[in-house]
Amino acid sequence: MKYYLYVLLNSYNNPNPYFFLFLYKIIIFEYIYRIKVIVYNLLIKSLFIIISILNNFHLFMVSIMIENFFKFEENNTNLRTEIIAGLTTFLAMAYILGVNPAMLSDGGMPVTSIFFSTALASGIACIVMGLISNYPIGLAPGMGMNALFTYTVIIAMGNSWQAALSAVFIASILFFIITVSGIREIILNAIPLDLKLAIGAGIGFFLAFIGLKGSGIIVSNPSTIVSMGSILSPSALLAVIGIIITLILYIRKVPAAVFVGLIVTSVIGLIFTLTGFGVGDANLPTIPAQIISFNFDTTVFLGFLSGFGELFSNIPNLIMILFSMIFITFFDTTGTLIPLAQHCGFVDEEGKADGIEKAFLGDAIGGIIGATMGTSTITAYVESATGIGLGGRTGLTAIVTGIFFLLSIFFAPIVLSLFTSSVTTCALVIVGILMIIQLKDVDWNNLIVASSTFMTIIMMILTYSISLGIAWGFLVYSITSLATNNTKELNWITWLMAIIFALYIFFGL
Repeated sequence: MKYYLYVLLNSYNNPNPYFFLFLYKIIIFEYIYRIKVIVYNLLIKSLFIIISILNNFHLFMVSIMIENFFKFEENNTNLRTEIIAGLTTFLAMAYILGVNPAMLSDGGMPVTSIFFSTALASGIACIVMGLISNYPIGLAPGMGMNALFTYTVIIAMGNSWQAALSAVFIASILFFIITVSGIREIILNAIPLDLKLAIGAGIGFFLAFIGLKGSGIIVSNPSTIVSMGSILSPSALLAVIGIIITLILYIRKVPAAVFVGLIVTSVIGLIFTLTGFGVGDANLPTIPAQIISFNFDTTVFLGFLSGFGELFSNIPNLIMILFSMIFITFFDTTGTLIPLAQHCGFVDEEGKADGIEKAFLGDAIGGIIGATMGTSTITAYVESATGIGLGGRTGLTAIVTGIFFLLSIFFAPIVLSLFTSSVTTCALVIVGILMIIQLKDVDWNNLIVASSTFMTIIMMILTYSISLGIAWGFLVYSITSLATNNTKELNWITWLMAIIFALYIFFGL
């Protein structure tokens, strides 16, 4: 442009008028071009600004929608708090990713497939719970239900894992119907409270016994039936160390104490392996061949479809299995959801929990999801209290927990290599300790209660069957109540169950 101006100013020696016109046109075109460039740049910048505004507006609107859907303001929470609470709940529940495959594999199920089904079913169930009920509660295969599934339905009763999954599916459908129809309240009031406490505590003892046996701390003995194994053996020593560490962490109220205990025990187990202590022991952790895997074992997925024929070949046995599953699921769910609702502040002065029916519905659907995916019954976890304690108050907490469960699917090689039976013993023992605490509420001065509680627990452990423990508890409670004319608390449902259990005990249905 400066060049054209110089030529124009020094063009007085050129008399040709077209020359001036030509120069003026060039200058005008040059200015027009520059104006176009400036306008174009302004348009581009404006477009980017508009896109940025729209993007931020979109994020803002999404944030508003999330807040409105989950009722953040009403529940006195926010997005950051819910995410942190969801992660905390996942860490508190994550031990099930190692414990469940270890337990269900004893029933002949492939361990890699169980891990996949456990993580997938837990993730989906948590998300469903969050969306349906808006409760900050995580779901996963229940401790106690997986023991019933493996050691009673499969091993003690001689069913295949496919038939056991079919039973889980049917029981979950029935539990769903019970929840929707409102029969839950009738059944809840029909069972004596002390029996509920005894059964929960009995399952706690049973879980601890399974863990101690699996690690070699307790072994079989022809003379005394069972005895203590060699504590200095690699697997037993690792389990003892894990129990001590996890117990200390829990007593010290370390967040996600059970999961942290599993990690620390796994690391110690790897040190055992690397130093040659216990080489070849399948109960010791090993270094994983890979960190992440995209090869998913879906062997157990929809496995329940092939088990109905076997399951319905013995109707009395089917009734006993279904009753045990529904019974344990029913009271485990009730005993978990109501205290958690109180912890959230959802229970009013009359003792009614706001939205608890939707939470029961979400739990019932979770059970169906578990059976479909190929794992034992999915249920609400009391470990959700860790996330609630950090301020989690809505279903977004459960959804975040579910997302982390889904992400864990890709880390199967690590979990299955590290969380062996010697490692998971600490989780089973600690959970067992927590479950027997409810015995403090048992009326030990009442011999009817004391005798039925004792028989429930002792028979559950010695027969290696949760169903038989429940059966003996009901039978003794009914007989002693009848003998003392103390039958006012027993209704027809209790008597019906007592008769069914008596047939089961004496005729081996």
